[in-house]
Amino acid sequence: MASLTTSPLQVAKTKLKNPPFELHFLGDKVLRQGSKRITQVNEDTRQLARKMLQTMYSSSGIGLAAPQVGINKQLIVVDINPDEAANPPLILINPVIKEVSQEVEVAEEGCLSIPGVYLDVKRPVMIEVAYKDELGRPQLLYATELLARAILHEIDHLTGVMFVDRVENAIKLQQELKEHGFSRQAVRPIKA
Repeated sequence: MASLTTSPLQVAKTKLKNPPFELHFLGDKVLRQGSKRITQVNEDTRQLARKMLQTMYSSSGIGLAAPQVGINKQLIVVDINPDEAANPPLILINPVIKEVSQEVEVAEEGCLSIPGVYLDVKRPVMIEVAYKDELGRPQLLYATELLARAILHEIDHLTGVMFVDRVENAIKLQQELKEHGFSRQAVRPIKA
């Protein structure tokens, strides 16, 4: 299991009036591109992660992928406990899913890139993910339930997949997108 030791990425879990990045929304081409691996973890990488965390906290999110802020890199940040200052966020560089459980669960998801839309998505209950941390050290993490779901959701962004692509209830999907001003044509359905 990954050690959640003190991170060099000390970021206040507060909402900034002017977060460092603007979010991109469903329909924006940048969200549909595959992301590039990060070849060198350095201070630029850590600064990107800091700014992503500040943007995520400012938007009341629990996860954010670099493509959502227009950056084509394999970097995600996750914090399923944004109200707990003592609980450090996870920074996953070049994450790769190694294993998923056979057991799946349907639960509601939302996305900072599709504000206001919340729909049920089926995902594995447990995952094993390999990644590099903010210091470039290889890590292996076993995650369950909400943490597993958040990591899978963000890793999807790295391959141009959005959670609405996984929604099975087409009628509910259409209603939610229309109600919040998003086009159904922006969805690319995939089978779970």
